Amino acid sequence: MLERVAPAALTMALWAALLIVSAVYMGAIDALPENASGWRKLWKGTGLLLLVYGIVLVIGLASGGRDLFNPLKGIGFSGGGGAQASHLAFRQIKGVDGLNAALAEARAQNKTVMLDFYADWCVSCKEMEAFTFTDPGVQQALAGSMLLQADVTPDDEQDKALYRRFGIIGPPSIMFFDANGQELKNFRVVGFVPADEFSAHVRKAFNL
Repeated sequence: MLERVAPAALTMALWAALLIVSAVYMGAIDALPENASGWRKLWKGTGLLLLVYGIVLVIGLASGGRDLFNPLKGIGFSGGGGAQASHLAFRQIKGVDGLNAALAEARAQNKTVMLDFYADWCVSCKEMEAFTFTDPGVQQALAGSMLLQADVTPDDEQDKALYRRFGIIGPPSIMFFDANGQELKNFRVVGFVPADEFSAHVRKAFNL
């Protein structure tokens, strides 16, 4: 709940504290007695996993990372054998006027459009960023489309007007538009969708 109103750095620090304190409580740093039961070993092992992840979050936070799912991004060696995964090249828009201008440009270029509602406090949005939008199949399916993103982290009046434009209450939401700028309402996406399902959904929406 705090993620909706607190800075990303604060929520990341709170998650790290929760994980580390829980790990200590579970005996992650205590030696096991020789006659320890299997459940005691499992409890300690789980605590060790929490401890390691909590420490990783602290390191990521100290290096400028703000993503719970990719905490070491700030020091450049998270996942992929040291290479940071490429990401979709979104064009940022603001409010209804910003969207209308971008849709008009897409119509002039005869391009389909995907609009992604994103916010720093939206966990599903970050999952899409980390696990779906970095997928080569998804990127290939969207290669010929204009990619728009409305960062509604401020949740200000322009953001709320854009919510009303689509009759939604906020992110995570993704909309698709044909080359005439008309929304394909049957293809809206709400919540996290794995990469393989999302690429198939995009191809179906755009008849690829």
